[in-house]
Amino acid sequence: MSDSLPSWRDTATRTAILDFVAAVTDEGGPDFVAPEARVAVFDNDGTLWTEKPLVTQLHYLLEQWKAAAAADPSLAERQPYQAAASGELSWLAAAVDKHYAGDDSDLGILIGAVAGTSGGMTVDEYAASVAEFYRDARHLTLGTPYSQAIYQPMVELIRHLEANGFTTYIVSGGERDFMRPMTEANYGIPAERVVGTGLGLTYDAETNSVRYAPKLAFFDDGPEKPVRIWMRTGRRPILAAGNSNGDLPMLRFAQGSPRSLALLVHHDDDSGRGDAPYDKGAEQALTADGVTVISVRDDWSQVFPTG
Repeated sequence: MSDSLPSWRDTATRTAILDFVAAVTDEGGPDFVAPEARVAVFDNDGTLWTEKPLVTQLHYLLEQWKAAAAADPSLAERQPYQAAASGELSWLAAAVDKHYAGDDSDLGILIGAVAGTSGGMTVDEYAASVAEFYRDARHLTLGTPYSQAIYQPMVELIRHLEANGFTTYIVSGGERDFMRPMTEANYGIPAERVVGTGLGLTYDAETNSVRYAPKLAFFDDGPEKPVRIWMRTGRRPILAAGNSNGDLPMLRFAQGSPRSLALLVHHDDDSGRGDAPYDKGAEQALTADGVTVISVRDDWSQVFPTG
């Protein structure tokens, strides 16, 4: 067996990945793809690292909202500040689940609070705040630093692709500047290859700085993902990996290439090695034609890094 992808079991899924890479890198073969066109895109939350019980950015935001509610108790009377102040997080979890099910009735409230948190901050101030969070925070259920909550098999896949001439990108609904510090540190993917939700930005000439406006520029999920991929790369990817219904347009976009691989991480492992099993928000993606489903239970021998 090849030494590539050591945390992957010798299953049909692993074989499909290795065969795909071999086909598109074989200069004499019918499926050869030039290195400059070997673009691979990955969702982040739930695809490259854990997203339960809450996506990591919501953990960060909870701390910011709790502090805001302490300074202004009237905020605690409305969501999502109420959730942060009380510690009762069911509304937040439900808002995210409703979005993936196609119901965005609570999404506007959530996004408004997200944008308001960084409004007026410079990009440097926000970067410092995020860096402090990553340094000190622990995963809510695992109790480990977030650097230990990444999926080791997916990092190995990124390394294998890059070793074979692929350029890898993060394309996530997560906020772009919140992800940038961790993508470089944990995946080796630099800031310029991170595509995510964007908050409004303005240039402050008086202080010669870029600041966040208290508004959303775009939400990088669903049909927005192919648009943002094209804007950043000018290419159609040949490999895409996600874990939810919101990733389906990105997977379909990749499938438009003559030879492609669309991957979907399925959280189906109840052994306690990783996240508890869940399908909610991925029902359509799990049954989509042509998608290769990665079973955490069956395809991964290891979930998280060992050290």
